Amino acid sequence: MNWADFNRREAFLARAGQRLLAEPEPPRRSGEPVQGDHRLPGFDPEPERIANAVDAAVLVGVTFRQEGGGIILTERSPHLRHHSGQVAFPGGRIDPGETPLEAALREAEEEVDLKRRFVRPIGYLPSYYTGTGYRIVPTVAVVDPDAPLTPNPDEVGRVFEAPLSTIFDMARYRTETRMWEGRERRYYVVDHADAYIWGATAALIRLLYERLAEP
Repeated sequence: MNWADFNRREAFLARAGQRLLAEPEPPRRSGEPVQGDHRLPGFDPEPERIANAVDAAVLVGVTFRQEGGGIILTERSPHLRHHSGQVAFPGGRIDPGETPLEAALREAEEEVDLKRRFVRPIGYLPSYYTGTGYRIVPTVAVVDPDAPLTPNPDEVGRVFEAPLSTIFDMARYRTETRMWEGRERRYYVVDHADAYIWGATAALIRLLYERLAEP
């Protein structure tokens, strides 16, 4: 299957209903197989990072317009101390007592003023463990294309939609490396004309595609 198989709302929902998780995955114990940065060649699993990962949630918001589907992404404000200018899903740490869905919806409203009435959650991707020590729980949702979005300037420089025709095209993916904390890290990058999409964001988009496309 290719991106065109999921580029219409009905087809996407039908496949998502079959392939997405109905509930978030629980945290994994050290040594259990997980999705994460270590899937890439040359990246060790680092069991201690998996066992002690900080819980975070993101909203993978999918929109459908006449021309096809897209995924809502943000570009972090350039003045932030951490992850400045990085393309990301709306999201952040899960507060005590919150579910991953509640955290994802809260963060989306705080970051881009996405009101919950415009969001229809449809399932979850497997938790994704990053090399920086986070366990990301992705909530996948269909977002009304008419939902007004206003970036919070304290956190977000801009919000945009990346078309599925671009980010579900696996031929656009490549890997790059950089040094972080004294180790060489390998990560995905998506060729996109208007944004540098890399790291966990690119990996989660690819994971969504793989989840939908698997036999």
